[in-house]
Amino acid sequence: MPVTAALAATAALLLTACGSGDDGSKDNDKIAGADQGKPKKSTEPSSAPAEDEPDGVDLTLPKDINLVFDWKKPNDKDEAAALDDARHFVQSIYRGVAEQKANDPAVSAYAMDKGLSYARTQIQGRIDAGLTSTGTRRHFQEKVRKSPNGNAVEVSFCVDSSKFYSKEVKSKKVRKGAPGPASYDFFKIIMSKFPGDDDLWRASVVYVTEKAGQCA
Repeated sequence: MPVTAALAATAALLLTACGSGDDGSKDNDKIAGADQGKPKKSTEPSSAPAEDEPDGVDLTLPKDINLVFDWKKPNDKDEAAALDDARHFVQSIYRGVAEQKANDPAVSAYAMDKGLSYARTQIQGRIDAGLTSTGTRRHFQEKVRKSPNGNAVEVSFCVDSSKFYSKEVKSKKVRKGAPGPASYDFFKIIMSKFPGDDDLWRASVVYVTEKAGQCA
């Protein structure tokens, strides 16, 4: 789907749980957007690695959540920045899951509009089910494509969740699903440029294809 067509097709937004072994619930509830201002850099000193605090936003994850991004940096500056913030968007979702907070500041830092609704719905679904996540989730076969006006970049990629599971918050029990077609998903995210900041991009629309044969 061309970027311009994808931007016009927001009604087709697909909300889906991500990852084999997760609760698997789908929630189409539309959640209103929150603060859409530029992320504020923290003034407090931090010992977290730089990659865990891009733009001053805390994306730190527990040691048992390993998000692997087998991506190559594009030559185009906008495409590179959008791809990087697509990664931050994914990280923000699993930070929200780990913290059990759908309103974690990291989510609103890297998402807007339907992208924000998607992220918060995914997090809240796990909170309601009493679940967090654990294991390794691999992201690969990335592709990027910039819109003619340069204000949006379509980022698509495959996800392998065969070693990524749900974990019950109270009992710490890990729910392991058998690897198979359900372990693979295909994501297409429209990243929109933050006005006045060429280096900040936010997920505005998310499309997901489950059991993606092209990713297996």
